[in-house]
Amino acid sequence: MKKKEAYAADITYSTNNELGFDYLRDNMVLYKEQMVQRPLHYAVIDEVDSILIDEARTPLIISGQAAKSTKLYVQANAFVRTLKIEDDFTYDIKTKSVQLTESGMTKAEKAFGIENLFDVKHVALNHHIAQALKAHVAMQKDVDYVVEEGQVVIVDSFTGRLMKGRRYSEGLHQAIEAKRRS
Repeated sequence: MKKKEAYAADITYSTNNELGFDYLRDNMVLYKEQMVQRPLHYAVIDEVDSILIDEARTPLIISGQAAKSTKLYVQANAFVRTLKIEDDFTYDIKTKSVQLTESGMTKAEKAFGIENLFDVKHVALNHHIAQALKAHVAMQKDVDYVVEEGQVVIVDSFTGRLMKGRRYSEGLHQAIEAKRRS
């Protein structure tokens, strides 16, 4: 709670790495109450050239809980491959949103041996299925991403340039990697 209180202050002093990692961790939480930062408005940066140019080449990477999470992405990926558009899920091409239908939800509950996909204890599974579905349906190889040296690399939708070192957020990148490996 100490960190949350510090970010709630009018002025917060922080290192660029701490601020960056807190931002990344906030984007990984399942519930808004778990976030420590509030919306950011202004920043006064000492040694701005060093921070924004020199240190920008060093990516901030959060790792951890990979084994359990990776297993869920693989399971969700295998499940999503069995689904049929319109019967089990809908896809809005304009917004790139994918939603399970009633049939898809029932199939998920049966496949994973659970009673209610939307029960609080299945939030992570529900999220992994949603990301796997988006990876399979909305994210297209050589349009949204390419594979270079075995790695998924994002393609900037405006410039077409490769965004090496960047990753899709909220588990979408891992879902694409699971899709690619299958």
